[in-house]
Amino acid sequence: METLYHQTNKQIHEVQTHMGQLEKADAQSVHLVENEIQARIDQIFSNLERLEILTSKEPPNRRQNAKLKVDQLKYDCQHLQTALKNFQHRRYAREQQDREREELLSRTFTTNGAQKKILDVANMLGMSNTVMRLIEKRAFQDKFIMIGGMVITCIIMVLAVKYLT
Repeated sequence: METLYHQTNKQIHEVQTHMGQLEKADAQSVHLVENEIQARIDQIFSNLERLEILTSKEPPNRRQNAKLKVDQLKYDCQHLQTALKNFQHRRYAREQQDREREELLSRTFTTNGAQKKILDVANMLGMSNTVMRLIEKRAFQDKFIMIGGMVITCIIMVLAVKYLT
């Protein structure tokens, strides 16, 4: 039992070392390191099952101490399993964000999709190009009028606050 306990404890420390390497691994080798860690954790769990069986066969005066050691190993192994799952979840979330970012960057946006649709409808109705250019010019002028109105409103509000308080 002691040799299996020490062997399992050594494997847990090796997995902890590999978890540190997992953080530093590049994108290509991260899957290999994850698989290796998972295989080692599975091996540790099988060793723990054998240790539990051996614990029940220990003499009564040593059984409690042996059970505590095995429970501690089990806790450490579950902690490693959880840490691996958390790392995988963070990696998957990061990969999903990267895919979404790339999708957004590759998408082409139109500056004024609604205006283009209106112009297409107007073309279908037979409005002349001159009328459509006047509409576009008016929309451009309206934008400057709106910005000017916002600036004047802000100035009036600042002056009102300054002089009325």
